[in-house]
Amino acid sequence: MNQSFAVWILIGLSLITANLPFLAERPFLILPWTQKGEPAAPAWMQWIFSLIFLALLATLAYGAFGLIGGALVMASDLASVSLFLAKIGGLAVVIAALLAYPGWRSRAYVIEKSFFVRLLEMLMFYLLVGILGFAFEVNLGNRFTQGWEFYAVTFSLFLVLGYPGFVYRYLLRRPKPRQARTTG
Repeated sequence: MNQSFAVWILIGLSLITANLPFLAERPFLILPWTQKGEPAAPAWMQWIFSLIFLALLATLAYGAFGLIGGALVMASDLASVSLFLAKIGGLAVVIAALLAYPGWRSRAYVIEKSFFVRLLEMLMFYLLVGILGFAFEVNLGNRFTQGWEFYAVTFSLFLVLGYPGFVYRYLLRRPKPRQARTTG
């Protein structure tokens, strides 16, 4: 795999995932508290579902890191590149299915996500894209250790990439339909 190709994949994926929490109203996380519009459930049950969901997500991310980071890709071999892209596509489908589960679970309800929940979803997407970036780095053969400055800068860039979704969700004023006055 070419380094510039991996960087462009990460930039495109970052742009999509940074805006996704603002564009989609369905939740991507199972949270331990009840959101506005969700049916009330016992607190212990929500905590258990939330921990199981996060454990599945972490296990899947760790497996993706091992699968992508341990793959040997030779850019000259078409079969090697296509197998690598098939692995990435398969992982994307599995991760998308897992992240679609909370929305599917609450499909009968109109849930209003708060700004804090959207930021938590952005943080989760940042971590997933970051793990993919580290897997690409390991795959390319030049793994570097990073300090806190790296994470501060990359998260700031991720927030900047999410600005169009923020503008769409919170700053664009949609005119409300006018109510007809009755005179009588």
